[in-house]
Amino acid sequence: MKWITVAMTLALVTSTAGAQTQPEVTVEEIDGWMTELSNWGRWGQEDQLGAVNLITSQKRRQAAALVREVFSVYLARDREKEKAADNPSSYEHVMFRVDRDGSGSAMDSDKVSYHGLAHAHLDSLAHVFYQGKMYNGFSQEEVTEKGAGKLDIHNLKDGIFTRGILIDIPRLKGVPYLDPGTAIYSEDLEAWERQAGIRVASGDVVFVRTGRWARRAALGPWDAFQNSAGLHVSVARWLKERDVAMLGGDAANDVRPSGLEESAFPLHRLALVAMGVHWFDNADLEALSETAARLNRWDFVLGI
Repeated sequence: MKWITVAMTLALVTSTAGAQTQPEVTVEEIDGWMTELSNWGRWGQEDQLGAVNLITSQKRRQAAALVREVFSVYLARDREKEKAADNPSSYEHVMFRVDRDGSGSAMDSDKVSYHGLAHAHLDSLAHVFYQGKMYNGFSQEEVTEKGAGKLDIHNLKDGIFTRGILIDIPRLKGVPYLDPGTAIYSEDLEAWERQAGIRVASGDVVFVRTGRWARRAALGPWDAFQNSAGLHVSVARWLKERDVAMLGGDAANDVRPSGLEESAFPLHRLALVAMGVHWFDNADLEALSETAARLNRWDFVLGI
C-alpha cells in the first residue's frame, strides 16, 4: 500500500453529464443553517482553532501509521506575475544585487494580494463576517489594519498533519475539467467516494478538484471570480455531518455564480463563520490528481 505525503507551501492568510437540478436555496435558509450547522462553543467559548480541533492526536497517529512510501506533491501555484482576467492584482517580485567587488549578495522583495482567484492561499477564520461576527462569536472589530486580534492565521503555526482526501469530480464525470458555473453537490461527492473506495471521516482535510487549472492551461484565463465550477451551498450540511477539518479546492470553492445575488460566496460564510472550517483557495491539484490516478490512491498524508 502506497501513501503520498503532500507538502503544502501556501500563503497563510465541460461536461454536464450527471448534472442535477440545482436545489432552490434561499438566503433565509442559509441564515438558518448559520445556527443549525454552527460549531460555536463546541470547543469552548474562547476557541480559535475551529474544526482543526477534529485533528486529534489519535487522528494524527492513524495517518502516520499508514505511511509506506514517502514523497512530496506540491499543491501551491507558481507565482502568477502576469496580469490576466483572473489575476488583476499580479504577484510583484523584484530581485536585486548588492555588489561589493564581487563579494556582494542577492536579495529580493515581494508584494502580493493573496485573496482573489490567482494565488494559492489559506483563509483564516478572520476572513469572513456575518452580522458583525466571526467564528465563535468574536466581533469583526477584532480585525484592524494592524491585523486580526482573534482568529489570526498564526493560530495554525504549529502545523497540520492528518489524512487528506482528493475528490476528483472531472475524473468522476470522465472529462478533463468542469465547465465554469458547474455546481458540485453532496451526491457528487458521495458518488466519488463509491468510485474511489474511500469515505471522508472526522478530521480529514478534503480537496475538491474542478480542473480549473487544466482548463486555464488549455483555453487561457477567464474571469473565474464571476464564473467558475465549485461546490453548491447545500454541501455545507455534508461537510458538517462528516466533520471535515479543512476544505480546499482549485478555485474559490463556491460555485460562481452562486444563484444568490445577496450572497456571492455563501459556502465561504457557512464554513468559515459557522463551522470554523479553514479554507484553501486556488490550490493546484493537477499534479496530485495525476499522481493519485497513477497509484489508484485518493487519500494521502497532508503535512503543512
